[in-house]
Parts: sequence; structure tokens; C-alpha cells
Amino acid sequence: MADVEKTIEDLLTEGRTFTPGKKLRKNANIKNESVYKKAARDREKFWANFAKELDWFKKWRKVLKWKVPHSKWFIDGKLNVSYNCLDRHINTARKNKAAIIWEAESGESVTLTYWELYREVNKFANVLKALGVNRGDRITIYLPMIPELAIAMLACARIGAPHSIVFGGFSAESLRGRINDSKARVLITSDGGYRRGGIVPLKKNSDDALTDTPSIEKVVVVKRVGDKAEIKMKKGRDLWWHELMEKAHSYCEPEKMDSEDMLFMLYTSGTTGKPKGIVHTTGGYLVGVYATTKWVFDLKEEDTYWCTADIGWVTGHSYVIYGPLANGATSLMYEGTPDYPDIGRFWAIVEKYRVNIFYTAPTAIRTFMRWGEEYPKKYDLSSLRILGSVGEPINPEAWMWYHTHIGGGRCPVVDTWWQTETGSILITPLPGITKLKPGSATKPFPGIVADIVDESGKSIKEGAGYLVLRNPWPSMLRTIYGDPNRYVDEYWSRFPGVYFTGDGAKRDKGGYFWLLGRVDDVMNVAGHRISTMEVESALVDHHSVAEAAVIGRQDEIKGQAIVAFTTLKKSARHDDGMIEELRNHVAKKIGAIAKPDEIIFTAELPKTRSGKIMRRLLRNIAEGSVLGDTTTLADSTVVQSLKDQYEHLEG
Repeated sequence: MADVEKTIEDLLTEGRTFTPGKKLRKNANIKNESVYKKAARDREKFWANFAKELDWFKKWRKVLKWKVPHSKWFIDGKLNVSYNCLDRHINTARKNKAAIIWEAESGESVTLTYWELYREVNKFANVLKALGVNRGDRITIYLPMIPELAIAMLACARIGAPHSIVFGGFSAESLRGRINDSKARVLITSDGGYRRGGIVPLKKNSDDALTDTPSIEKVVVVKRVGDKAEIKMKKGRDLWWHELMEKAHSYCEPEKMDSEDMLFMLYTSGTTGKPKGIVHTTGGYLVGVYATTKWVFDLKEEDTYWCTADIGWVTGHSYVIYGPLANGATSLMYEGTPDYPDIGRFWAIVEKYRVNIFYTAPTAIRTFMRWGEEYPKKYDLSSLRILGSVGEPINPEAWMWYHTHIGGGRCPVVDTWWQTETGSILITPLPGITKLKPGSATKPFPGIVADIVDESGKSIKEGAGYLVLRNPWPSMLRTIYGDPNRYVDEYWSRFPGVYFTGDGAKRDKGGYFWLLGRVDDVMNVAGHRISTMEVESALVDHHSVAEAAVIGRQDEIKGQAIVAFTTLKKSARHDDGMIEELRNHVAKKIGAIAKPDEIIFTAELPKTRSGKIMRRLLRNIAEGSVLGDTTTLADSTVVQSLKDQYEHLEG
């Protein structure tokens, strides 16, 4: 942790604090810090009180069953997530309230009321049943950010078919791997999607993926692009969404799901390189996202709430769809990017819909900073009340810029820490009561017991160490799909009896948490977790590559940039063309998000005498820091040669 501590020395001397304004405190959902003590006194009662605000077909008989490392929440309770997001609102004044506002990249928009969304979800649930989908069958969804994505996932929840959503930026090979791991019976995709005016060939990618996916029986295709997509439909397998929906009945009885039944799996990068299917269940997950959406974002009935995340990531699952809709909120979905057709697009949307709550990633905020404050100045952002940050640690400068130029100095910034595995936000300010420090996620959410420990697992009251969680929480992952042993190894073996997050953190004198990023071999690139081993495997898969070592280098915009040190076979050419070929090869194997920012050709890689590649030294080279101890290297001249080569390339 020494290297990490050094890089954040300035961050932890941050002395600025911001207290909630009088008006916000007065109207906040949570006005008193006593909620922390109440939750600590009886954590089970705390979570059960949130569960009581949801609709259950049958109440639980016991709140928690806990035997490390396995938890069960709301034992024997029966509920349905789709019912809680839709049915329970349509017999209230929310029936004609906007549930989802969708803004397309082109500027077209669609608003679905709770009643309209309810009907569409019911119809597609009946479509799935007509295709032979049964409770427990897995469904893969590979769609752009269009309303059908929300409809599909809620329909899956309605009939008890766990969904596996694959981000539209992933390649055919990544899609194939996720389909085969989950043994999905149906794939839901579209003819294409739009990105910066171009077409993303989702159907073509799907066809390429389906060359070796024996479990897939049917493919449902949404017509998004039309003739420009130039797709082929396979007779007997491929079916048009709109044709199926025309014949579907508008009511589908919701399945009475056990609290511990699987709601979805979502694949995330792991240290072994093979993506892991994180399993989330019905009752605990819904309680976690319902509670945190309500309290962290200080949600009000009249709010328009916008989380900018793609639903292909867990943030989109929890804070675009399930959390907001369970609360009866109006959630905005945007199809495009922040810079198309111009770099004022996000602020134009905030102005157009009078957005009150805005939740985005530090990568985006740092990009906005680079573009300049003159762009948000062109728009009326006075509707904003709460700003959020998610996906990676936010540096104080970006926090201050966000607070000043987007929030006008009046909006609290709720910097949130959580993971795909945690399901919901675990460390965060509560905007009505928490004194904010730029760059700090502040305190664990009430009911969450987080700690920072040293190498031996001993608690550190002040200073840097490893972030762990000492008690179970409702929305925690239950296992890794099909690999329960990996679940134990990945999260419970480093510090027996406690959950190891894989992140470093520091606690200051006031007890505030400062997140430091990953301490394992998983990179955080623009808020997306990418395994170094995944990228290395993709590189070595190329016929010209003999060996590769990949590291994440600090990057002021993306958080981390991917740098690949690559040894080529003797017959291979060492030129810019090969660099671009390898970058594209990685994109094909994993997706464009995993393209290395830099590829450095090297005759040798720094290895220990036992043959282990010293990635720490490669990271030090890429970041221009002191190399440190090199005594364990088999050949210490390799690293100095590589350092000289890298510095020469960087000019």
C-alpha cells in the first residue's frame, strides 16, 4: 500500500468541508444523524423496516440467516420485483406519472407512464412465456440504451427468469462466453444501435457469437436502426420484437418469487481473467436498492432523476431501473454520449427535462473539466438539487469543479462507493446531514459495517489499508454463478470471516473513508472493471505475440489507462501497424473498452527468479515513479532497459 499512499498524500490533506444548506436540511428525507445509531443497535430491524415499505405476497419469517460466507435475507418471504416496480404504483396517483423518460441520441424522445410501462412489460412477459421460457431459465439481453431494455429486464423479473445483461460495447466473443456460462435459452438484441451518429452492429455481433452457443433457442430482435443495419434474420430462430408484441396479451400474472430466488446475474472482471457471473437475488437486492435510492438521493415524488450509466453495468441495473422504479420515481434514460452532437449535450438534457438529481462518473466529470466551464454556463441548471458520483474515486479538484460549475455551489455531491458484488451503495454521504469533504465518500450507509485493515487483517483506525466489510447486507452477492468455490476464494479467503472488496482505502482522523482504487489485478478504466489477465490473454491469442503483461497507469481523465508491454515472436514486425492490429484484436476479443492505450514492444519482461512477471515495476515505469526494490529479479538490467525505452517513447 506504500505506493498508493504516496500518490494520495495531497488528497488526504484536503481541509475543505461543506455542510448541507438550510433549505436542503429542512426538506431532507433524513434530517438527524441518529439514524446511524439506530441502525447499529439493530441492523436486522433497520433493514426489515425498509422491507416493510415494499409489497410482499408472503411476509418473511426471519430477517437474516448468516453463516460465513453465506447469507440469506427475509427467509421464506415471497415477492416479485416487477410487481414492486410497477403494479403497486398503478392503483395510486402515480398511474399516469412518467416512469421512464427516454432521450435518443438523435433527439427523439419517448415518455412511458407507469401504466404504459406496466402494459409493455406484461406483454413482453407473455412473449417470453410463449417462446417456452420458464421460471428459472436464463435470458441474455444485448441491447442499446432503449426503452425495450428496461421492458425486457422487468419482464424477465415478472416471470422469474434471471436476466444476464451484456453491455452493448462488448464483442461477439465476450457475448458468446457469457451466454455459454449462463446457458441462456433466449437472446434479446436489436438490429443495431446508434453511437455518435454511427451504427453499432449488435445483430451482426450476435450472429457471430451464436456460431457456438448450443443453449440458445430463440433470438428476439428489436428494430432500432432499420434498413441501414443490413441484417440477416435466421428463419426459425430470429423473431421481430414488434411482431411478437402485436399478438401478446396485456396482463401476465407475476410469479411469487422466494426472497432468495435469483433475480439476475451480471458478469464482471475477476483477477483470474475469466469474467464471473455475480448472482443477485430477489428480496435482499430490492431492499438494498430501494433504501439507498430513497436516502442517498433524497428522492422526492416530483423529482426527475437521471443516472447516466448504461444498464449493461450494475449502476444501470440498480440506479436507472430497479431502485428508482421501486420508489415510484421518474427515471431518465439517455441513449447517446456526452459529446454528441456537441459537448453540451448532457446540460441540454438537464435543462430540457428540469433534472433534479444527476448521477455520473468521475471520468465524465474530468472530461467536462477539460472541455471547460463555458459549456455548462450556456444552460439553465438551476433545477439540480443533488449531484452524485460513482464508479471510481473522485479527486478533490474534480469534486470542486462539479460542485461549483454544475451544482452552482448549492448542490451536495454524494460520492458513492459500491461494486457489482455489493448490489447497492455502501459508503456515501446522506445529503441532508453529512458534512462533505471533496474527494471522500465519507461514511458507510447506516447498517453497513465497513473497516480498513492491514496485511494481517487488523483494523486501522487512521491510515491506509484494505477495505473490508464485516457484516452481511441485504443486496450482497450470493455466489458466482456455477462456481461457488471461486466465490469463497475471491472474497473471503484473504481475510477469513470478512468480505474483502479488493479496494484500498484510508480513514482520516474524523473517521471518513477515502477510496484509493483496486489493489489487485483489476483495472478501473472509465468506471469499468477490466482484468489485466483478460487483456493479456487477448493479446497472447494473436499469432504474433509471445508474451504480454498489462497494467493500469494513472490517467487524469479515465482514472486508469491500459498499458501493454508485449514481446513479439521473431517473425513479427515491430511497427505502428502492428500496434493498431493488436489494439483491434483486443477490441474484437473483449470489446472497445479494453483497447490498450499504449502498447510497448519489449524483448523481455521483468521477472522474478521463479518466473513471475513483476507488474509493480511495469506500473512504476509507466507512471514515472521510483522503481523500488529490484533484488528479486532474475535479470535486473531488463527493467532499467525497459524504463529507458519507455521514457524515450514518451519523449
